[in-house]
Amino acid sequence: MAASDFSRLIAAAADTIAAHAEELTALDQAIGDGDHGLNMKRGFEAVRAEADAFAAKPLPEALKAVGTKLVMTVGGASGPLFGTLFMALGKDLPAAPDRNGLTVALGKAIEAVAARGKSQPGQKTMLDVLQPVYEALAQGRTATEIANAADKAAEATVPMKALRGRASFLGERSIGHMDAGARSTALLVRAVAETVEGI
Repeated sequence: MAASDFSRLIAAAADTIAAHAEELTALDQAIGDGDHGLNMKRGFEAVRAEADAFAAKPLPEALKAVGTKLVMTVGGASGPLFGTLFMALGKDLPAAPDRNGLTVALGKAIEAVAARGKSQPGQKTMLDVLQPVYEALAQGRTATEIANAADKAAEATVPMKALRGRASFLGERSIGHMDAGARSTALLVRAVAETVEGI
């Protein structure tokens, strides 16, 4: 991947998070501590500020650098989780990945996020989006189909009862609200998918 292409991916991700920061905060206010949108925006703006330096690195190293920056700047529970996602992707992704390489790396990254969050799909977290995205990727779906799968998966967290994170303290009252982490994950998946289609 060319440095300019990686810079475009960073810009698309940061733009998407910034555009939806208020929505993410509102979702988090309903069942969390209300800081998800602001925290994610701060983290991705910090990544954007170093986009050129990150993009100059080989893709695996660039992803690790993004993950490290997110851990340092996002804060809350989301920083370590999203940071782990990117760092684990960088650890297992080949320098010039094909679909199979990306699929394997995403599978390992999901395992790393699950271990960090002591969670699994079905507990109303970002994993409920990542797992269907992994499955769509493994099935050879197009970028648009993968993005659609992510959106559908985020919507599917609405009727779930939260079993992890601050939302789990609400018990049954967490039902009826979309998980903010699932929504931000879906937003990032769509941003990446739409940008990759244009590369």
